[in-house]
Amino acid sequence: MASPYPVMRGTDYLREGWQRVTQPGLRRFVLVPLLLNLILFAALISWGIRQFNLWMARLLPQLPDWLGFIEWILWPLFALVILLVLFFSFTMLANIIASPFYGILAEKIAEQERGEVSPPTSYRDILLVVPQSIGREIRKILYYLPRLIVLLLLTLIPVVNLVSSPLLLLFGVWMMAVQYIDLQADNDKVSFIDLLRWMRGRRALSLGFGLPVYVGSIIPLLNLLVMPAAVAGSTLLWVREGGRRAS
Repeated sequence: MASPYPVMRGTDYLREGWQRVTQPGLRRFVLVPLLLNLILFAALISWGIRQFNLWMARLLPQLPDWLGFIEWILWPLFALVILLVLFFSFTMLANIIASPFYGILAEKIAEQERGEVSPPTSYRDILLVVPQSIGREIRKILYYLPRLIVLLLLTLIPVVNLVSSPLLLLFGVWMMAVQYIDLQADNDKVSFIDLLRWMRGRRALSLGFGLPVYVGSIIPLLNLLVMPAAVAGSTLLWVREGGRRAS
């Protein structure tokens, strides 16, 4: 039974979303972007390690012997920076790459919920939606980046950061909800501005969905499994909570 509390109901949709994407007929829309994102993930990690090794090779010979221990300090710091960079850059790049597959996955799940039937989807159909999907992802990035940069700058200001740091976390949770609920909203021809208005009217529900997605997205490798579950869960949320096609 669905929870009467919007925050908890939002969380339940992610769990149900994972159950949906394991069904036969939907797996290829999960496995193909998963493979592509694994390649991207490995490439980013490999590039980061190479750059760090080059930087260390230039830095260490210039340090006196008694500062040799600094290498053991820099590696954990590097790991932390990599996690932060991966969260922001990987999430954006992975969603751009996977958006055509995830858009169709959202559409298939919406059809199941609405009792509709469509012809089987070919890879040619996926290629045809690439420009629209990438365009919508760029629109989200244009909404996301300026606000993120402002909040990051505010966290550098003493006292102000006592407020801006929690706001940064809250904004990350909000953007996770925006990122995935938008997929079926886009399929239903709902404008991005109208989607934001719809979500603001269901703020607790949206944040309740975005929070577990956010937590899962900052954990390497787990984030690859969270993404398709978030696509399915957000689609169920959109359809069941009153999301409608644009008239």
